[in-house]
Amino acid sequence: MTTWFICTIQYIKILENDKAKNVSEQYLVDSVSFTDAETRLYRSLSSAIKDFIISRVSKTNYVDVFNYEDCETWYKCKISYLDVDEHSGKEKRISKFMLIAAPNPREAYDRLQAQLSSWIIPFEITDINLSPIVEVIPYVSGEELIENTNLRPVKQISGATEADYEKAELEAEIEEEFVEEEIVEEGEVDDDNEEIIEG
Repeated sequence: MTTWFICTIQYIKILENDKAKNVSEQYLVDSVSFTDAETRLYRSLSSAIKDFIISRVSKTNYVDVFNYEDCETWYKCKISYLDVDEHSGKEKRISKFMLIAAPNPREAYDRLQAQLSSWIIPFEITDINLSPIVEVIPYVSGEELIENTNLRPVKQISGATEADYEKAELEAEIEEEFVEEEIVEEGEVDDDNEEIIEG
């Protein structure tokens, strides 16, 4: 199940008239924890926004997020439906929240209806409100990141054998030992293996 976090950032934005303005923006991040949400947000925004701080991270109750590439405005939608309690047999009203990209509220309504057309139970869209969210950052796994580059495990390279794989591992171990030796040689070490800094 996807967990969405709202991250609020603050930074100083230089306007066209060269005046500085304090800006606060919200981003929706798909991640596994609060820490992961912060990390993924820093990774996504660091190239576009140089100096910013994350002032707040909070878990949301969105059950689904529907992205459309033709617009950058997001609408928070509330749907409700009736469900029967298994123990008491009484009907109860359930509410769920979803986020959808749309140019206006009418389009948000139509798009949500289309997305939920496969639902068997009858439902109502009770609220559609403009959301302050600037951007949605979906989850990208490490494997997907590797697929987007030319980096591949040796075993996946065409024609690579088990011997090639073992050779690559051995070279990595030798390089690691070489780096450790260089670090030791940089400073003199006394009998207790403590580095002596001269001057």
